Amino acid sequence: MINRIRDIRKAKGMTLADVAEACDPPTTAQTIGRLETGMRNLSTKWMDRIAAALAIDPQTLVRAEDSEPAQIVAQLTETGPEALKTPRDALAPAELTSDAKMMVLTIHASAGEYRSGDQLWMRQLPAEQANTAINRDVLVPRKGGRFAFGRLIDRQGRLVGLLPPGIGQKQQVVDDPPWIAVAEMLVRPL
Repeated sequence: MINRIRDIRKAKGMTLADVAEACDPPTTAQTIGRLETGMRNLSTKWMDRIAAALAIDPQTLVRAEDSEPAQIVAQLTETGPEALKTPRDALAPAELTSDAKMMVLTIHASAGEYRSGDQLWMRQLPAEQANTAINRDVLVPRKGGRFAFGRLIDRQGRLVGLLPPGIGQKQQVVDDPPWIAVAEMLVRPL
Protein backbone atom coordinates (compact mmCIF):
# COMPACT_ATOMS: atom_id res chain seq x y z
CA MET A 1 0.00 0.00 0.00
CA ILE A 2 1.14 3.51 -0.84
CA ASN A 3 0.38 6.34 1.56
CA ARG A 4 -1.09 9.50 0.02
CA ILE A 5 -0.80 11.87 2.99
CA ARG A 6 1.55 14.31 1.21
CA ASP A 7 -0.58 14.50 -1.97
CA ILE A 8 -3.80 15.13 -0.03
CA ARG A 9 -2.15 17.59 2.36
CA LYS A 10 -0.72 19.63 -0.54
CA ALA A 11 -4.02 19.50 -2.47
CA LYS A 12 -5.71 21.02 0.58
CA GLY A 13 -2.96 23.68 0.88
CA MET A 14 -1.86 22.53 4.33
CA THR A 15 1.67 22.41 5.76
CA LEU A 16 3.06 19.63 7.95
CA ALA A 17 2.58 21.96 10.92
CA ASP A 18 -1.07 22.61 9.95
CA VAL A 19 -1.84 18.88 9.89
CA ALA A 20 0.08 18.27 13.12
CA GLU A 21 -1.88 21.02 14.88
CA ALA A 22 -5.22 19.78 13.51
CA CYS A 23 -4.61 16.27 14.88
CA ASP A 24 -6.43 15.36 18.09
CA PRO A 25 -4.38 15.33 20.25
CA PRO A 26 -1.94 17.63 18.43
CA THR A 27 1.39 16.16 17.37
CA THR A 28 4.56 17.50 15.72
CA ALA A 29 5.26 18.36 12.10
CA GLN A 30 8.25 16.00 12.28
CA THR A 31 5.97 13.08 13.18
CA ILE A 32 3.62 13.86 10.27
CA GLY A 33 6.64 14.10 7.95
CA ARG A 34 7.88 10.68 9.06
CA LEU A 35 4.43 9.17 8.53
CA GLU A 36 4.26 10.75 5.05
CA THR A 37 7.63 9.38 3.96
CA GLY A 38 7.12 5.93 5.48
CA MET A 39 9.91 6.36 8.03
CA ARG A 40 7.27 5.70 10.67
CA ASN A 41 4.58 3.02 10.49
CA LEU A 42 1.14 4.34 9.51
CA SER A 43 -1.08 2.44 11.95
CA THR A 44 -4.88 2.55 11.85
CA LYS A 45 -4.77 4.86 14.89
CA TRP A 46 -2.57 7.32 12.97
CA MET A 47 -4.70 6.95 9.84
CA ASP A 48 -7.80 7.93 11.83
CA ARG A 49 -6.07 10.95 13.44
CA ILE A 50 -4.59 12.26 10.19
CA ALA A 51 -7.78 11.62 8.22
CA ALA A 52 -9.76 13.63 10.78
CA ALA A 53 -7.19 16.46 10.56
CA LEU A 54 -7.48 16.47 6.75
CA ALA A 55 -11.29 16.05 6.86
CA ILE A 56 -11.29 12.91 4.69
CA ASP A 57 -12.10 9.22 5.07
CA PRO A 58 -9.16 7.19 6.48
CA GLN A 59 -9.13 4.76 3.53
CA THR A 60 -8.41 7.71 1.22
CA LEU A 61 -4.94 7.98 2.78
CA VAL A 62 -3.72 4.75 1.16
CA ARG A 63 -3.98 3.14 -2.24
CA ALA A 64 -2.91 -0.20 -3.63
CA GLU A 65 0.48 -0.22 -5.37
CA ASP A 66 -1.04 -1.59 -8.58
CA SER A 67 -3.70 1.15 -8.91
CA GLU A 68 -2.69 4.25 -10.84
CA PRO A 69 -4.63 7.41 -9.96
CA ALA A 70 -5.12 10.19 -12.48
CA GLN A 71 -2.09 12.48 -12.59
CA ILE A 72 -1.86 16.26 -12.77
CA VAL A 73 0.92 16.75 -15.33
CA ALA A 74 0.55 20.39 -16.43
CA GLN A 75 -1.05 23.69 -15.56
CA LEU A 76 -2.50 26.28 -17.91
CA THR A 77 -1.10 29.77 -17.30
CA GLU A 78 -1.41 33.11 -19.10
CA THR A 79 1.46 32.09 -21.40
CA GLY A 80 0.07 28.62 -22.14
CA PRO A 81 0.39 25.12 -20.70
CA GLU A 82 3.41 24.46 -18.46
CA ALA A 83 4.61 21.03 -17.38
CA LEU A 84 4.84 20.40 -13.65
CA LYS A 85 8.31 19.52 -12.37
CA THR A 86 6.82 16.44 -10.71
CA PRO A 87 3.39 15.04 -11.62
CA ARG A 88 1.06 14.58 -8.64
CA ASP A 89 -2.08 12.59 -7.94
CA ALA A 90 -5.36 14.24 -8.90
CA LEU A 91 -7.90 13.96 -6.12
CA ALA A 92 -11.56 13.37 -6.82
CA PRO A 93 -13.85 16.06 -5.36
CA ALA A 94 -15.27 13.65 -2.79
CA GLU A 95 -11.77 13.07 -1.45
CA LEU A 96 -11.21 16.80 -1.03
CA THR A 97 -14.46 17.47 0.76
CA SER A 98 -15.47 14.19 2.31
CA ASP A 99 -16.31 16.01 5.54
CA ALA A 100 -19.57 17.01 3.87
CA LYS A 101 -22.14 15.11 1.84
CA MET A 102 -21.51 15.32 -1.90
CA MET A 103 -24.19 15.14 -4.59
CA VAL A 104 -24.24 15.55 -8.36
CA LEU A 105 -26.63 17.61 -10.49
CA THR A 106 -26.70 16.46 -14.12
CA ILE A 107 -27.51 19.02 -16.81
CA HIS A 108 -29.89 17.74 -19.51
CA ALA A 109 -30.77 21.08 -21.14
CA SER A 110 -28.29 23.92 -21.60
CA ALA A 111 -28.89 26.88 -19.29
CA GLY A 112 -26.61 29.85 -18.75
CA GLU A 113 -23.00 28.65 -18.61
CA TYR A 114 -24.01 24.98 -18.30
CA ARG A 115 -24.23 22.64 -21.29
CA SER A 116 -26.20 19.46 -21.82
CA GLY A 117 -24.16 16.53 -20.45
CA ASP A 118 -22.40 18.53 -17.72
CA GLN A 119 -22.23 17.21 -14.17
CA LEU A 120 -22.12 19.69 -11.31
CA TRP A 121 -20.56 18.21 -8.17
CA MET A 122 -22.06 19.87 -5.10
CA ARG A 123 -21.28 19.93 -1.37
CA GLN A 124 -24.27 19.88 0.99
CA LEU A 125 -24.30 22.47 3.79
CA PRO A 126 -26.77 23.11 6.60
CA ALA A 127 -29.10 26.01 5.74
CA GLU A 128 -27.64 28.17 8.51
CA GLN A 129 -24.33 28.22 6.56
CA ALA A 130 -26.00 29.67 3.45
CA ASN A 131 -24.18 33.00 3.87
CA THR A 132 -20.90 31.23 3.00
CA ALA A 133 -22.32 30.47 -0.45
CA ILE A 134 -23.45 33.98 -1.48
CA ASN A 135 -22.75 34.57 -5.20
CA ARG A 136 -22.20 30.83 -5.84
CA ASP A 137 -24.43 28.38 -7.72
CA VAL A 138 -26.53 26.27 -5.35
CA LEU A 139 -29.23 23.62 -5.33
CA VAL A 140 -31.95 24.16 -2.73
CA PRO A 141 -34.74 21.70 -1.82
CA ARG A 142 -38.31 22.98 -1.99
CA LYS A 143 -41.53 21.54 -0.65
CA GLY A 144 -43.11 18.61 -2.49
CA GLY A 145 -39.81 17.00 -3.51
CA ARG A 146 -38.86 19.79 -5.92
CA PHE A 147 -35.66 21.85 -6.15
CA ALA A 148 -34.55 25.36 -7.01
CA PHE A 149 -31.19 25.97 -8.73
CA GLY A 150 -29.32 29.18 -9.37
CA ARG A 151 -26.91 31.80 -8.06
CA LEU A 152 -27.46 32.49 -4.35
CA ILE A 153 -27.96 36.25 -4.24
CA ASP A 154 -29.68 36.89 -0.91
CA ARG A 155 -30.33 35.41 2.52
CA GLN A 156 -32.72 37.14 4.92
CA GLY A 157 -33.72 35.15 7.97
CA ARG A 158 -35.36 31.94 6.73
CA LEU A 159 -35.64 33.16 3.11
CA VAL A 160 -33.06 32.25 0.46
CA GLY A 161 -33.04 34.13 -2.87
CA LEU A 162 -31.76 32.49 -6.08
CA LEU A 163 -31.23 33.86 -9.57
CA PRO A 164 -31.78 31.00 -12.09
CA PRO A 165 -29.11 30.53 -14.81
CA GLY A 166 -31.46 31.03 -17.80
CA ILE A 167 -31.92 34.38 -19.53
CA GLY A 168 -34.97 36.37 -18.45
CA GLN A 169 -35.90 34.13 -15.50
CA LYS A 170 -37.13 35.75 -12.31
CA GLN A 171 -35.63 35.42 -8.85
CA GLN A 172 -36.82 32.41 -6.85
CA VAL A 173 -37.29 32.59 -3.10
CA VAL A 174 -37.26 29.46 -0.96
CA ASP A 175 -38.61 29.61 2.59
CA ASP A 176 -36.66 27.73 5.28
CA PRO A 177 -34.76 25.09 3.26
CA PRO A 178 -33.26 22.30 5.42
CA TRP A 179 -29.94 22.48 3.49
CA ILE A 180 -28.26 23.97 0.44
CA ALA A 181 -25.76 22.31 -1.90
CA VAL A 182 -22.92 24.51 -3.19
CA ALA A 183 -21.29 23.89 -6.58
CA GLU A 184 -17.73 22.60 -6.10
CA MET A 185 -16.72 21.25 -9.49
CA LEU A 186 -18.01 21.17 -13.06
CA VAL A 187 -17.35 17.97 -15.04
CA ARG A 188 -17.84 18.49 -18.78
CA PRO A 189 -17.37 15.71 -21.33
CA LEU A 190 -15.47 16.78 -24.42
